[in-house]
Amino acid sequence: MTFEPISIDVADEAGMSAPAARLASAPSSGVIFLRGDLGAGKSTLARAYLHSRGYLGRVKSPTYTLIESYQLPDGEVHHLDLYRLKDPEELEFIGIRDLFQTGAMILIEWPEKGMQVLPEPDLDILIKPREPGRTLIFQAHTANGQDFIKALSGLSNNLD
Repeated sequence: MTFEPISIDVADEAGMSAPAARLASAPSSGVIFLRGDLGAGKSTLARAYLHSRGYLGRVKSPTYTLIESYQLPDGEVHHLDLYRLKDPEELEFIGIRDLFQTGAMILIEWPEKGMQVLPEPDLDILIKPREPGRTLIFQAHTANGQDFIKALSGLSNNLD
């Protein structure tokens, strides 16, 4: 199941807060893929999402640890960065299949590195540079993903 994508333009790093807050108001579990080139803003969006869900501490990039987990009052969030992954089978060593059984929110940067192991996401977010800022393209793949899209209403540029 795939739905119509929507796009949102953001002017700067602070502009990531509005879509992140809307996503945080939607379902508290699911799988979101974060795609984009190096420096596109994937970690920035994940950080804004965690802060919008009420996390007050420092959000570390999981580039070297592969995964950072956060226990929040309304559920768990796992933030993965697969950039340094050499083989998708490495995900089995961290218990990736168990993560998908927890009912947690899972944010995955560089999902293409683990495609043979990862399930289809509820929501796929592509972050593309533009002058000034970024364009975020949101593509729902499930009914849960469509709930995320609905939460973004009013921010969309309406892709045609």
